[in-house]
Amino acid sequence: MTRGPDNATPQTPDARPSRGPDRRKSVVDQRFTGLERRRGVGRRLSDFNKAAEEGNLTSEQFLFLMAIENFKKANGKLYPSWTDVLEVVRLLGYRKTMPMELTLTSAEDWREPADAPSNVRTQKQLERDAQARREAA
Repeated sequence: MTRGPDNATPQTPDARPSRGPDRRKSVVDQRFTGLERRRGVGRRLSDFNKAAEEGNLTSEQFLFLMAIENFKKANGKLYPSWTDVLEVVRLLGYRKTMPMELTLTSAEDWREPADAPSNVRTQKQLERDAQARREAA
C-alpha cells in the first residue's frame, strides 16, 4: 500500500482513476507494418532520408517544409495537428491514387481519382481564395 499525493490517504494500486486499458501493457509488433525506422547493425538510411538529414532537401521535401511553415504562420500554430498536416498535403495536390505499401491491420486501404478535389476547404474559404486570386491578377 502506498500513500496518495498528500501522504495521508492510503492508496492501493487498484485505486487509481480508470482511464481505459493500460497502454503500457499492450504489445504492438511494428516490424510488419513497414513503419519501423530504427536502425540497427546493417541497416542504413535510404538516400531520401539521408539527404534530408544532411540538409540536402529534394524539391518535394522543400516544398512540403515551406507549405507547413506557411500554414503555421497563417494559423498561429507552433505545432500543427496531424489533421492540419493532411490538409496541407492535400492542398499541395497529393491524392490517394495508389495502393498502400504498408501493412495496416486497423485501417482499410482505398483510392481516389488523381483529379479529386481536396475537400479540406469550406465554400466560404474557396470563395475568399478565388477573390484573392482575381485581385492579384
